[in-house]
Amino acid sequence: MSIAIKEVNSSSDIKKFIDFAHELYHGDKNYVPELYVAQREMFDKKKFPFYDYGEVQSFLAYQGDKIVGRISAIRNERYNDIHQSNIGFFGFLEFTQNKEVLKALLGAATNWLSSHDYDYLMGPTNFTTNETSGFLISGFHEPPKIMMPYNKSYYDSMLMEAGLEKEMDMYAYMIDTQLVSDKSIKLSTMLEERLKRSGITIRNISLKSFKEEVVKLKKVYNAAWENNWGFVPFTDREFNHMADGLKMLGQEEFAYMAEHNGEPIGFSISLPDVNEITKNFKKGRLLPFNIIKLLMNRRKTSYVRIAATGVIEEYRRKGIEAIFFSKNILEARKRNLKGGEASWILESNDEMVLSAEKLNGDRYKTYRLYKLPCKKS
Repeated sequence: MSIAIKEVNSSSDIKKFIDFAHELYHGDKNYVPELYVAQREMFDKKKFPFYDYGEVQSFLAYQGDKIVGRISAIRNERYNDIHQSNIGFFGFLEFTQNKEVLKALLGAATNWLSSHDYDYLMGPTNFTTNETSGFLISGFHEPPKIMMPYNKSYYDSMLMEAGLEKEMDMYAYMIDTQLVSDKSIKLSTMLEERLKRSGITIRNISLKSFKEEVVKLKKVYNAAWENNWGFVPFTDREFNHMADGLKMLGQEEFAYMAEHNGEPIGFSISLPDVNEITKNFKKGRLLPFNIIKLLMNRRKTSYVRIAATGVIEEYRRKGIEAIFFSKNILEARKRNLKGGEASWILESNDEMVLSAEKLNGDRYKTYRLYKLPCKKS
């Protein structure tokens, strides 16, 4: 039966687009549904900040009356302006194990973007590299941590067979609270005392003064990440939107700011792995009672995810990243947590890779971004 492609434009189409993933992963014990309210907001052009500068067209693939795949074609000229590149993007790609389905979906995205004469497509990014990105290519043995992707194990081989190439790999390290060397933690504690003598201090981020803290976080983020591969600075509206989400789930005990004579130079934020709670939320719905379960149990997770750690370049190689990691471990031990996932870390980020490995971190998952060269006529 042939594959038919349909544009996603109506509210009904968007609901089908989001819910297709739940059907595709039905029975998969490691699948965690995305929260519907968050996914739906991403497709609201009035609410979601990406639409201030970007464009999206999503598609569903049908085989008869049955949905067999989905994809979003994405224009992000902010990325191209900053990187002086000529790239189109794809995201939210999900598909059954059928070559024709994948071909049809990639074709739909390419055709929609073709008028812009891009050199290649890159993805998956949902919708930007500041959000959920990449496909899992190794480490399918357990569910993903909060805000990390999960997908079918056949995706990588099918994408490669369809002509896509590796663009960048990203790593996730599991840092077991009981396997971390006590010597490493003691060294980090001594190092922190030495840094204090030169005016560098590390404190917890205050949720009570979060509005003021967000200004400092943004300043550090845009400076610390600016030389990273694929980095695009948040707009003010994007950063505030992201910060609101962090405040809802964040905990002061797992949020740290490094300062030099009172000026912010680095930060680290870890989030409770609420996927442990939402894993059983049918189709990712919060109402009527799941929202209560989430709020009541978010401090009872077994793991945290070290979601963002960065230090301004001139202050790197002083051990600040290692101190952040150690503080996370000490707090996790205090709460009898099993561990923390540091993710994602670019394969090219040698400093962060080294910091994770010094704490006996296990590189237990790898994610990949792909590119698809565009044929020029």
